[in-house]
Amino acid sequence: MTDNIQYADYDSPWKEVLEAYFPQAIQFFFPQTAAIIDWERQHEFLDKEFQKIAPNSEQGKRYADKLVKVWLKGGEEVFLLIHVEIQAQKEDGFEERMFEYHLRIYSHFHQPVISLAILCDGNRKWRPNSYSYSYPDTQMNFRFGTVKLLDYQNRWAELEASDNPFATIVMAHLRTLQTKTKPQERKTSKFNLIRRLYEVGLEEKDIRNLYRFIGWVMMLPEGLEEEFWQEFQQFEQERTMRYMTTGERIDYRKGRQEEALNLILRLLQKRVGELPESLKSQIQSLNLTQLESLGEALLDFTGIEGLQTWLQANQPE
Repeated sequence: MTDNIQYADYDSPWKEVLEAYFPQAIQFFFPQTAAIIDWERQHEFLDKEFQKIAPNSEQGKRYADKLVKVWLKGGEEVFLLIHVEIQAQKEDGFEERMFEYHLRIYSHFHQPVISLAILCDGNRKWRPNSYSYSYPDTQMNFRFGTVKLLDYQNRWAELEASDNPFATIVMAHLRTLQTKTKPQERKTSKFNLIRRLYEVGLEEKDIRNLYRFIGWVMMLPEGLEEEFWQEFQQFEQERTMRYMTTGERIDYRKGRQEEALNLILRLLQKRVGELPESLKSQIQSLNLTQLESLGEALLDFTGIEGLQTWLQANQPE
């Protein structure tokens, strides 16, 4: 088994934490927008409505979107589109896509829209924040709010001092980028981040939520994952608190594997077409690490032959 660490599927954990801690997300990343929202009034997630408006927003892309209806302090209803871009490099056409979503939401609801983007990529120079065009009698300039997670690398002390859940989320994301090819270092960082959850005195539900995010994005090769879990169990025993049981951990890994399998099968169908049952069976027998490797490899497949070659070279143990 190689020590090279593949990217995790960030989509689900980001969507989960955005839904669990939406006010904290806006307060952490976009304080000026947060300041005009009446947080005492219930916000409403509009996932189904957004999928109808932008049906292609979930097609195998590395990003997460949330459309949320909120109320301003003056009583005005407004729609908030918060977009998390998770790709490893800049994307051509990103600004236009933000404009298109903004326009579709406004056209559907006929209400003001605030568009925001969290950029999780590793390219310091890529900082999209506008889309515009200009002609002699027509001019359009659309600007949207962005934050770049890489900018927090120089604010580590500030992150450690913050009790906002997204400080932990940003630290986990940055450590994931920094340890992409350093599994032992990632294991140490993962343990330190999870230990911090207990030391800052978070409630049990918050520890569980943030543990899930950290565990998902800071994935380890199977051997190191077992070592990590043993050390983590000992840590909990020393503090006479046990929030993650062995059964929950097994269910968690099973859930990750099932989700990874379903995602891989969908992407393969889009990439190479309908799969024969024999190939599906081989894919279903892969472990989580192999599924994640296949998720990276399939981007280079030009036909079903590429999949067959990969499976022959990566037979289940």
